[in-house]
Order: sequence, then structure tokens, then C-alpha cells
Amino acid sequence: MSTELAELLEQAKSGGELQASEVAAGLAAARQRIFQLFDNGIAADRLIHEASAQIDRVLEVCFTQFIDQHKHRCSLVAVGGYGRSELLPGSDIDLMILLERKPDRAQQEQLSSFLTFLWDIGLEVGHSVRTIRDCVREGKADITVITTMIESRLIIGSSELYDQFQQAIGPHKIWPARKFFEAKLEEQHDRHLRFNDTAYNLEPNIKEGPGGLRDIQIIGWVAKRHFGTKSFRELVDQGFITEAEYRLLDAGQQHLWRVRFALHRIAGRREDRLLFDYQKNIAAVFGFTSSKNNLAIEQFMQQYYRTIMELERLSEMLLQIFREEILLTDAQRRLTPLNERFNLRNNYIEVAHADVFKQKPSALLELFLLISLNENCEGVTASTIRLVREHLYLVDEKFRCDDEVNHLFMQLMSAPNGMTHQMRRMNSYGFLAAYIPAFAKITGRMQYDLFHAYTVDQHTIFVIRNLRRFALDKHQAEFPFCNLVYSKLENPRLLYLAALFHDIAKGRGGDHSQLGAEDATRFCVQHKLNRKETRIVSQLVRDHLLMSVVAQRKDISDPDVVRDFARQVGSMNMLNYLYLLTVADIRSTNPKLWNNWKDALLQQLYRATKSVIRVGIDNAPDIDEIIQENRDAALEEMADLPYSVEQIKSVCDRVPGDYFLRHHPLEIKWHVNAILGNSDESRLVSIRQSTYTRNTKVFIYGDEAAHAFSQVTGTLGALGLSILNAEIFTTVDNKIMDTFIIQDRNGEAVTDAETIAQIETRLLKALQSDSIHKGQTNTRKPRQLKAFDHPTQVRFEQDYLNGRTVMEVSTIDMPGLLSVIANVIAEKNIDITHAKISTLGEKIDDIFYLTTPQGAAITDQAALDVLADDLVRALEARKAA
Repeated sequence: MSTELAELLEQAKSGGELQASEVAAGLAAARQRIFQLFDNGIAADRLIHEASAQIDRVLEVCFTQFIDQHKHRCSLVAVGGYGRSELLPGSDIDLMILLERKPDRAQQEQLSSFLTFLWDIGLEVGHSVRTIRDCVREGKADITVITTMIESRLIIGSSELYDQFQQAIGPHKIWPARKFFEAKLEEQHDRHLRFNDTAYNLEPNIKEGPGGLRDIQIIGWVAKRHFGTKSFRELVDQGFITEAEYRLLDAGQQHLWRVRFALHRIAGRREDRLLFDYQKNIAAVFGFTSSKNNLAIEQFMQQYYRTIMELERLSEMLLQIFREEILLTDAQRRLTPLNERFNLRNNYIEVAHADVFKQKPSALLELFLLISLNENCEGVTASTIRLVREHLYLVDEKFRCDDEVNHLFMQLMSAPNGMTHQMRRMNSYGFLAAYIPAFAKITGRMQYDLFHAYTVDQHTIFVIRNLRRFALDKHQAEFPFCNLVYSKLENPRLLYLAALFHDIAKGRGGDHSQLGAEDATRFCVQHKLNRKETRIVSQLVRDHLLMSVVAQRKDISDPDVVRDFARQVGSMNMLNYLYLLTVADIRSTNPKLWNNWKDALLQQLYRATKSVIRVGIDNAPDIDEIIQENRDAALEEMADLPYSVEQIKSVCDRVPGDYFLRHHPLEIKWHVNAILGNSDESRLVSIRQSTYTRNTKVFIYGDEAAHAFSQVTGTLGALGLSILNAEIFTTVDNKIMDTFIIQDRNGEAVTDAETIAQIETRLLKALQSDSIHKGQTNTRKPRQLKAFDHPTQVRFEQDYLNGRTVMEVSTIDMPGLLSVIANVIAEKNIDITHAKISTLGEKIDDIFYLTTPQGAAITDQAALDVLADDLVRALEARKAA
């Protein structure tokens, strides 16, 4: 406590009157002193307890000055986190004023004056005023209320009244231990679901997320309610946890307190989310420095995630101990032998005796296989979880090379049920990192970007989970095409092995795909896979990004692109594996990443490649044949339109051949019908929902305008819409025929009739302009993007075969970005024929296909250099806006 505050309190005790401004200044000085101690390396637990004791002394004096305790018995009680004497810089001070009876007017005025004074001195107070009867009634009705009251302690006032309160809310009166435990388990389950059942999110919640402080508190609440313990140390004394487990639990709590303390200090308020805004600063506070392959922030977050993982392991084991102790009666303790090493006790697997793993180390892996094969098994007993953790030292090189162990692992990878759950359990118990040492390096490893939403190990397990869903009938409605492709696989376990290794080399430096393929090859050889199986797994790991890159960054309407991809894939069998791995990988990277457009692109590439492989890569039709086939298919599709064949062909004859490569026959039908049905031939805007891509498409037709692309992108951006793809064509009679695929701010199709009408009106008006778009776009950068900065890069590649220049623009995502790019290109008298827009978290990676006004590639290197410089300058200026 600061000297100033201590002197003020002593004066008040001697009869002096407290002045709010003086106390507030004293508290501020005391707060700065605690911050200084934190900077000097004093443990966070000491500081939060000291801060709590400091507030206790302030409240004691204030309560005495404002409340007449002689006339009415009353008590000032700390509840919640403050009741545990844990007060972090941004924590609320939770108080309950316990009264013997309802307050009269005089006491109400005293209470009001007391609470007002607390606010005046700067305390963030959460309070309730209750009688014992109130406490019982409200505690019975709400599990959160009884929980806060369980964590109470008397600050000042009637100890006799407080003791009566404690008796009234005891487990023999309300919320018996069994009912309380069941309610807390349900509460925890619901809370975990709010965080996608994982603690490994990009911006984790230290308090509420899985493995966070709330999970530690649940252990304390249940222990207090059932066992009457007041500290985790007492659980050691009672034999429920070991000394080593207590040290792990205490160290984990200490670390989270330290992180939360730093977070509150940097944020300047209560904040439990480790937002990007703060992660970098906290990493610096904790002394982390960046290395070549590992940023300081990534090191800090890996330490955080590993702490969380350890706490999750402990939490699962301790709650299982409580479950066995509290929920099971003697009559419920059923025992079913599984084999000589394992039993099923009350549907939880346990070892037959404590020396099972010492006598037969392979039983460490057999345990997980038995769970997956036994549909009645709900989990692992606490004693067995403890034994697994204590015997992980047995998983050494001899263990990893043991034929029986290898066979058990491959059996698990082929298990018909429960494989995903067991992979998650093996990771949680630390077995997976012990069995595959390379996996230990990615455990808890995060990547500092918005693209990868989970740590590498969690992402890997999510990929396996998604692959398993493709195999299950109950998920067929969600992934119909993936289910169909999965049914064609020769050996699904190869797919799971590839998923396990696809990102295992992240963070090592070098090409993680190539390094991971080498790891996978060694693993497959060790586990007795034949040469063909090993080659498949290795190729899948090496090429796991290939299909995604080609589909999203290449022009897959170009037959040569598809032929090259087919040549790299090699076979129909490999295409099936690679397609499923690609879908599962994208869906597991970030929940916001997958959309109908990506789904359609991958299916389009899959089907096109399948056709090439079936006829033979060298026998595939050339581009002119494909154009004619697509044109004929479109003409056949348009046979029912209310126009003559001559009218329809007159439109088709005016468009370049590439048009028929890039549009589906139904889409061509829509275009032609709109053009022939349009009374105003100068311009047309038509909007429809695509049944194929399940997105919104905007078709624009009209007189050629030099800055049409700039006007369209600017107008759509000003409306808060995103462009996913653009197909730009000019007819032989100088009409533009442009198609844009768009979505709203939430990544959904635009289906609202009023919004669609607004888009049409605004675009028609914009197309009347003969200059670049100069309208205002909302330039407010989203919060998460402010934490990142990627330098703008512009790269060119010549596509001589198709007579065009491919430009790739990479930079930080920002509102109005596409309009900026379009304006720079428009000023250079350069045509855009095709654009693929790709947002990868906080970064964009857009591809533009450019030509001269005469339709040729741009070969003047000086002109390309000027274009690149101008783009960098314009985009960097937008960043700074």
C-alpha cells in the first residue's frame, strides 16, 4: 500500500473524515506501486492478493464511516473473484452487503452514501444488498449466484450474521454437492461450445475459454462444495491429486494470472481476450524476441497454448475424479473386463492394475484403440489418465520402432469409429507428441495472421475430423460431393496419415510441405506401408497446397492450366485423395474461410481434371475444341428462349472465344436472354443467384467505357460488397460483357430485393461516367487488421500462349482496395480481362489478367515497372488513410 493511502486510512480511524479526491489519489498511487512491482518481476499472485488486501483496508474504513453497525447488524462481504482475494488491475470489486432485515429509510441512505463514495474514489464496484432469506431464495434459483456466494469472505461487520449466512447456503440446505457438480459440468460444456470447444483460437479468452481460469475455478468450487477444501493444497493432503499435479496446476494458474495482469495493464481496463492489439506488447513485456523462423509473439502464444493444454489435461482428470467420487454410488460401480490389461468401469476404461504400462508399454497405445472400438466407452478413469501421464517416458525410440506398437497405431488410423476423438485425446494426454517427436514442435504453435484461426496441432486434428465426416452418412447432406468422392478411395487411412503430417514441419524454416513429406516417408516406412502407399502419403503431404493454389490463383478455364495440374496429380486415385484433403484443410484453417465460391472452384477443377485424366493427358482436346463444345452446349440450352436461332447466334458470334471457356451454358443463357430482352441497348445490369456457385452474380452489358471496371468496383465497394471474381469481355462491336461474383459483408449471397435494386440503380448511374470512380468508400480499418502490416508487392508474369500479362498484387486487406487498384490500372490505358480476388486473413492476394487495348500481352518492362510503382504508392497511401 502506498504511504499516502496508509496515512489517510490511519487518520480516518482516528476520527478524521475521508475526502474522496484524496482517497482516489492514494489508490492511484497504490496502483502505480503495484505496477512497478510487476515490472520488477514480483509474482502476479502476490500482487493480486496484495491488491485485494489493500482494498479490504479501504473498505473497512469507508464502511465504518458511513454505516451505523450498532443500530442494525450487517456485514460487508467480498464475493466472486474478490471473495477469493484475487484482484487484478481491471477486475470488478464484487460486494454483498448482508443485512439482518430489510433496511429502513435511514439505513438505505447510509448504504447509498457508502456506495456513492466508493464510485467517487474510483472503485469499480458490483454490489448486492441481501438478507439471508434473499440469499437462499436467489441462490436456489441461479447456479451463478450460489457460486459467487460460495466464494465469500467477511471484510467487516457481524461475524455472527455471516456465520448464519454460511450455514443457510451450505450443501445440506441448498445445492447439494451432486446437483451442484452436475450443473457446473453443464455450464462448462455450454461455455466451451461458445469457443468452438477449443482454447486454441487466434484471440483466446484467458478467463472463459477451455483450459482458462474459469476451468481452474470450477475445480475449486466443486472441491469446496463437496470436500470443504479452501485451497488446492488441501486436495493433495486428502489424496485427490499428487504433489506434482498440484505444482502443475499452481504453475498454470500463476502463468495465466501473469498474462491477465499484463493484459489488464496494457488495455487500461478489464479485458479477458488476448486480442492481436495486445499480444505483441505482452510478448515484449515477457521478454520474448523474434528469431528467423519464430516471431516473439508466436513464442509467447505457444507458451500460452501449452500452458492451456496442460491445464486442460489436469482439469479433465480432476473432474473425472470428482465425477467418480460424487456421482457414482456403490451400486453403480460396474466392472466389465475387456482383456487382461483393461477393464470398463461404469463405461470408463481403466487399467487392470497399476503396473500395466510398465509390464507392457504398448498398452499405452492399445488404450486409445480399445476406446475407439468400444462404443460403450465414454472416456478414461482419472487414475488411468494419471498413469498414462506418468508413463509417457516409456515412449522412446525403442517404443516407436516396436512392430506391435506400429501395428496398433495403423489399426487406430483405420478404426471405423472414434478415431478423431482418440487423436484429440492422444494430443491432450501428450502421447501424440511423444510418439511423433516432430508433432511436439507444432503443439501449441500459432501463426501470427488472420488466416490460420487455430494452432497447428489443433488445425491438424480438425482436418482429420473433417475427413472423417466425409465418410459418415449422417454428414452426407452437408458434404454430398465429398461423400461421393470418399466412397471411391482405395485406402482411406492414407488420407488420414497425410492429414497428420501435412503441416508437421511448420516453423522449421524451408518448405514445410517438402520437409513434412520427408517426415511422412520415414513414418510410413517405419510402419511397414508398401512403396505405393508410402508414395501416395508423401505426395499428398508435398502437394497438399497444390489444388487450392491452382483453383484460387490460376485461370482454371484455361485447358493448359488444367492439363498441367492433371500432369502433376498423375492419376484419378490421387485426384480423389487430394481433393478431399484440400477441402478438409481449407475448412479447418478458419471457419470464415470456406464459402460456396471456393467449393464451386474446387469442384470445377476436380471435374475438369477428371475429364483430362480419363481421356489421357496427351489426348485431351485442345482449346478450340473445348470452345466449340461449350458453345454448342450453350446453344442447345437456349433452345427454349423466345428468340430465333439467328438472334441468339448474333449475340454469340460477337463475343470472343474465351467467353465460352469461362461461362457455364446456363450463365450464357442468362446473358443472352438479358441482352435480347433489353429495350435500352446502351446499358444493362442484371443480377441473379447462381445455383451452381450459390453466390450472387452481376452481369453488366453496354457500350464500352474506358473506366467501367473502376466504376463497378468502386460502386460495389461503396455499398459494402466484396467481389470474388470478375470476367471482363468486349464484343467485336465494342460492347462490354462483364460478370462479377459478389457477396455481402458477412460472406453471404446478396438476396435482399431492396439491396439488389439499389445495386442495379447505382451501377447504371456509375456506368454513365467517363472517368474513374471517385466516390467515397468507408476507409475505417477493422480492429484486427490494425495489428498487421504487410508491405505491398506487385509481381508480373507473361502468359505468352494466351497473349496476356498476369499481375499479382499482395498487400494488407483494407476497405476500398479493389477500387484503388482498378483506378491505377485505368489511368494506364490497360485492359483487365479477368480477375481472381483472394483474401487470406488479413492479407489479399489478387490476380489480374491484363492486356493492351489491342488485346496483346504488355511486354514493355518500363511500363510494367511504372504500373507497379504507382500501385504500391496508391495502396500504401490507402493504408495510411
